[in-house]
Amino acid sequence: MRRFSKQLCVVFTFVICAGSLVSFVDAAPPESRTKAFSTGAFDPFIDYINERVRQGWEDNEVEPSPVATDEEWLRRVHLDLIGRIPSAETVEQFIKDRDPAKRSKIIDKLLDDPAYVQNFTNVWTNLLIGRRTPRRVSRNGMQKFLREVFAKNRPWDEVVQDLVTAEGHFEENGAVNYLLAQMQNNDEAVQVTAATTRLFLGIQVQCTQCHNHPFNDWKQNQFWEYNSFFRQMRRINHRKTDPKTGRQIDDYSEVVATGFNGPVYYEKRSGLMQVAYPIFEDVKVDPASGVERRKEFSKLIVKGEKPLIATAIVNRMWGYFMGYGFTRPVDDMGPHNPASHPELLNRMAEELVKKDYDLKQLARWICNSEAYNLTSQYGRKNEFDSPERGETPLFSHMYVKNMTAEQLYDSLIVATGAHKSGQSNWERAEEQRRRWMRQFMVAFDNDSGDDSTTFNGTIPQALMMMNGELTKNAISADRGSYLNQLLLEKGNDQAKIRKMFLSTLSRYPDRREITSAQKLVGGSRNKLAAYQDLYWALLNSNEFVFNH
Repeated sequence: MRRFSKQLCVVFTFVICAGSLVSFVDAAPPESRTKAFSTGAFDPFIDYINERVRQGWEDNEVEPSPVATDEEWLRRVHLDLIGRIPSAETVEQFIKDRDPAKRSKIIDKLLDDPAYVQNFTNVWTNLLIGRRTPRRVSRNGMQKFLREVFAKNRPWDEVVQDLVTAEGHFEENGAVNYLLAQMQNNDEAVQVTAATTRLFLGIQVQCTQCHNHPFNDWKQNQFWEYNSFFRQMRRINHRKTDPKTGRQIDDYSEVVATGFNGPVYYEKRSGLMQVAYPIFEDVKVDPASGVERRKEFSKLIVKGEKPLIATAIVNRMWGYFMGYGFTRPVDDMGPHNPASHPELLNRMAEELVKKDYDLKQLARWICNSEAYNLTSQYGRKNEFDSPERGETPLFSHMYVKNMTAEQLYDSLIVATGAHKSGQSNWERAEEQRRRWMRQFMVAFDNDSGDDSTTFNGTIPQALMMMNGELTKNAISADRGSYLNQLLLEKGNDQAKIRKMFLSTLSRYPDRREITSAQKLVGGSRNKLAAYQDLYWALLNSNEFVFNH
């Protein structure tokens, strides 16, 4: 456990509250809002997004927060697009850049960064198979498939069709692992049905497998109609002999097609048996064995100008970037759960279809929007825009988001300069990264088997941040470490403190912060220990561990 000096307690308490994530800011004066906001992107559809969100502000008599500073916004867009904070050098260059289109240009640059591929591969691997890899599922195969998806920016409709129709070896066709992850039990494709409708169609029908839903229009027969599309497949688990022990061990798994035909039988609460045929939105598919139902399903879900698959991914991506989707949760859409901005959601889905389901274009629209570029601090005229308290989101300020464990780990690596230390260190970091994930993992018993690995400030997580191996390594003064290099550089304490703030919080300290930090360093008999204390406090501050 790290010891606290009186001076450290003062600095730590201050830094934890620095740039308070819940504080008020003065509302922007009316004249500052007469000129339309722009990141410099020339796309009329971004203007449309801004108009619709602004209409929501006017209708609810809300005055939006000011536009975020370059430093705050740059940190946010790096975390969201490539999964880690920007380097100190990147922040310095961005602050100095006077190009009025610099925000739109950095968005384009990050979308072309290999780290974008890695980040969204991680996001979707966790969504499709979970962070705890199920038995007989190849995480490498799933990631290989998704890396190609995001590297080539494949159309999302094609990706979903590949996932729901996948067959074959779990390494040769990585898309198979999505289905294998849902086929852990012999449940007649119940989990596959629930996961597919939730992830790709944005609807939750899993509760209706036993009865009609009490609070919405989903009926029991609809669940089993969807389910009947997934009954023509089964998993085969192959084993091999271990040459060292002579015992049978797992080899590989695959999904193969079966000749299932006819209806699905299910039981109502009354005990009455019912039949369900493959039907999607009133379109009935021939139940004969010669018809490949999953392929027919994959065709039906992309039909129309605004299919559910388009609305679902727009809502999910908006929620990913903004902190909240147009519905809460993002995967429970329907008449029972109206969207906060239905016209905008529908129009974005239509435009995405016209753009051939281009997810980079979708991310570009959102990141260039005015709402995404606002500060996370709010004023007295928009304080009630608080979805965490159950209010409808108006997006009049950026909502604070918990960092995922992956974001937190990778940001610590960047803050400490470990990303510049060479390939061997990266390999060691990846091993440590996996251990970090396991420590942060908190499992919840639910139908989808989700894992919550966001940093949400629990005591075990806080203690791990304060005293964990990675943080201890980060503040060490060993040769080659960030602190060692910093202290060997020329310059006074103020210059070094400014660099520490820039590397961790992606901004320079204000006058009060620099004064407090200089008192800590200048008043200590052990200057190295004082710098370590300050660095430790910065890495454990709210401003560092949350995405705002």
